[in-house]
Amino acid sequence: MTATRTDRLETIKEIVCDILEIEEDEVTETSLFKEDHGADSLRAIEILAALEKEFGVVINQTELPRMVNLDGVYAVVAEPAGW
Repeated sequence: MTATRTDRLETIKEIVCDILEIEEDEVTETSLFKEDHGADSLRAIEILAALEKEFGVVINQTELPRMVNLDGVYAVVAEPAGW
């Protein structure tokens, strides 16, 4: 079975919430990791590394500025993953 956008977004959300140590109901697709959830650059790199491992992709660190919320993270992962 092919994963849907919703399935992949849920996986991304789980990874982000685990690393940021927040509850899943606190995060929306557009809530900002840094401003709304107190993420720092180290956490962003942890999220990037976890996503690479989970989805088997390589993400350039120059993409970090785009990874400000779930929508941004999905877009960044979708490119190398070919979604």
